[in-house]
Amino acid sequence: MTSNEETEPAINPVCEHQQAIDHLRSRLNATLLGKENVVELVLVCLLARGHILFDDLPGLGKTTLAKAVALAVGGKFARVQCTPDLLPSDITGFNVFNQRDRIFEFMEGPVFSDVLLADEINRTTPRTQSALFEAMAERQVTIDNTRHKLSDSFFVVATQNPVEMHGAYPLPEAQLDRFAMKLRIGYPNRNDEVEILASNIGAKESAAQDDQPILDPSRLSKLQQHVAEVVVAEPVREYLVDLAAATRAHPDMSLGLSPRGLITWQRVAQAFAHLKGRDFVTPDDVQEVALPVLDVRMGGDLDSTRRIVAEIVDSVTVPLLSTNAS
Repeated sequence: MTSNEETEPAINPVCEHQQAIDHLRSRLNATLLGKENVVELVLVCLLARGHILFDDLPGLGKTTLAKAVALAVGGKFARVQCTPDLLPSDITGFNVFNQRDRIFEFMEGPVFSDVLLADEINRTTPRTQSALFEAMAERQVTIDNTRHKLSDSFFVVATQNPVEMHGAYPLPEAQLDRFAMKLRIGYPNRNDEVEILASNIGAKESAAQDDQPILDPSRLSKLQQHVAEVVVAEPVREYLVDLAAATRAHPDMSLGLSPRGLITWQRVAQAFAHLKGRDFVTPDDVQEVALPVLDVRMGGDLDSTRRIVAEIVDSVTVPLLSTNAS
């Protein structure tokens, strides 16, 4: 090629949706002050086509953040306030006999949405919790032997309060394994708490603007597909498998990581790499998301979970990648 030839600028696939991602990040950081690390993991989970379980004390912003995610993503939003009397059909829907036409008609439940907020999910019975098993894993529900497809970008944001045991039902392992990660928000620091008080004085003029979606389901689905194509080199895949084996051998883990959990870990690492501006996954990406991915599958307190995850990561040799990571 001669020096006076002009070439069209290459489009960086990592940056194609960067403006929307930055806008989404900014919106969520404004909603939950001082918790940039939590917001980043929410974005990771969303791009990885995972589901989030917020597990923390009351009043720390779990539901507020969940609603902000739902509004920013756009599409159809549904909220279920989980209570002991909630029935599975209240989530999935049910068939109703139409006496005029003499046929059964299917009435869709809130699961037929793009974003479903399941508030205080551990307050409903295990029977009702199980209504989400198929929806979260396969993005479909089966009612009376008929399968009904859900949105391709179907996204569950669930919250639970870990300290109130009266009237609460612990989530079964099969349910927990369908979440990509568990996030714990924690208390804000002093300066952020002062700013939170200031932001709640008077009317919020930008409330209508904050309700405007940043993404739509179609664009989100394309972005998720792009993230799924982030390169995971064979040494990194082997590293993930070795880490999964270490979870199964660890004496303090009653259940090791399942193959489904391992696939989720890889997807989350792909999304994390994408947000860092790379089109390939490194062992550091795998380690960075290890805690929230394993936390939802372990069920212990945060300190013991951190210790166990650190021991698992330290027990596996980190592979060396060549310059060409793919």
